[in-house]
Amino acid sequence: MKKVSLFISFLICFVLSAQEKKPYQLFDKKGNKVSYGKLLKATEKAQVVLFGEYHNNAIVHWLQLELTKDLAEKKALVLGAEMIEADNQKLLDLYLKGEINQKQLDTTARLWPNYKTDYKPLVDFAKENKLPFIATNIPRRYASLVSKKGFEALDNLTSEEKTWIAPLPILYDATLPGYVEMMKMMGDHTSPNMPKAQAIKDATMAYFIQKNLQPNSVFIHYNGTYHSDNFEGIYWYLKKTMPALNIITISAVEQKDVEKILTDNYTKGDYILVIDEDVTKTY
Repeated sequence: MKKVSLFISFLICFVLSAQEKKPYQLFDKKGNKVSYGKLLKATEKAQVVLFGEYHNNAIVHWLQLELTKDLAEKKALVLGAEMIEADNQKLLDLYLKGEINQKQLDTTARLWPNYKTDYKPLVDFAKENKLPFIATNIPRRYASLVSKKGFEALDNLTSEEKTWIAPLPILYDATLPGYVEMMKMMGDHTSPNMPKAQAIKDATMAYFIQKNLQPNSVFIHYNGTYHSDNFEGIYWYLKKTMPALNIITISAVEQKDVEKILTDNYTKGDYILVIDEDVTKTY
């Protein structure tokens, strides 16, 4: 009778588990499920965390904020993001110090349309806790210039403008799979300069991360997942200049079933955040 009761209890638990809806599941690069606690412990030991995102995914933004809050209880932090461009750093610093308000930041900095819902919580967390927040991305007008005319177009920038990008000339490897794939995806509508525009973004973000590293701290960087997937992009540039740098990458993917990661997604990062494809989008 006791065995029957145990079996019934097990069956009930199994059924309830099968009915539970999960919006996400974390995996390691071997395809094993891992807990949020394990991810948190790994990031504690890192010098840089590259948290790749889909820009419109509500779960990614929620987990970015939660990880940042939890890690801040254990380590000194520097925050940084692709979503704010380097020439807006002074404005961002004024906001962090309370010298300008949100409306003034909105009207003077080129904030993304989803800033209020997706990035403001991170910036405000930095403000409340007196943490540095680094605007790491190249001003978009210069990336656009590269996409049209190549790296050479940057040589004509002023001395001040060059402080907002990675030092020239930058390293560039057109054979990196991410850049090759970009060329394939664009098909007849692309030119050899398109991946160069991506590369100058990657190089600039890596440069400002490296420039703002602090001893015994973790730099958490929020970027589009394609900027760090497969240990390329920002990761590649950081490793070129600092081979011993301890970097943890988190990649985001969307799947119909979050319980089993697709084989193609195994090696996108040290940790892969698999999100239900039906999760609400922020725009």
